[in-house]
Amino acid sequence: MSTRIERVVTSGTFSLDGGTWDVDNNVWLVGDDDEVLVIDPAHDAGPIRDAVGDRRVTAIVCTHGHDDHIGAARDLAESTKAPVWLHPADRMLWDVVHPGAAPDAELADGQEFEVGDVTLTAVHTPGHSPGGVCLSAPDLGAVFSGDTLFAGGPGATGRSFSDFGTIIDSIRDRLLTLPPETVVHTGHGDTTTVGAERPHLREWIDRGH
Repeated sequence: MSTRIERVVTSGTFSLDGGTWDVDNNVWLVGDDDEVLVIDPAHDAGPIRDAVGDRRVTAIVCTHGHDDHIGAARDLAESTKAPVWLHPADRMLWDVVHPGAAPDAELADGQEFEVGDVTLTAVHTPGHSPGGVCLSAPDLGAVFSGDTLFAGGPGATGRSFSDFGTIIDSIRDRLLTLPPETVVHTGHGDTTTVGAERPHLREWIDRGH
């Protein structure tokens, strides 16, 4: 299989509800030597363009609308001529960052993206935000979880437009049902696997965050 996964880490800030935090974000590239799909164009388009090189960008997919995941979306789209995809339930978050410049296409549960010789399927996983989406790539044994699931538990839900019960439902019903060897490529920090996280579901529920 010629299709591979590449990670670019960009740094910047995340702002919501009047607070601002320094963050490092994982930008995921899935593709081969000819074409590539970009997941979560965070902060700075420059390093992402460098990693893309002369390959054709087939799509720019945002797992959700928080500013640290979409900051470079329009810049990258303009330079690569690739469409930006976002679930419409996160449009209010997008509009704060890119007023007057709508995403190019609306993500929906089950939306498929073909790149290289694999297919990625969008899985709607609300909770961290209403329009949170993960991308499942069974041919690669991988899922790209955005900020829905991390090594050690769910993404944060103590902010506007988030809900803990909803993210637990999303993780339990839509992610932990994947094969245990599935590698979880997260929006921040280290990768994990479905099998490593699944036994801890009750702990997350009990602690409530």
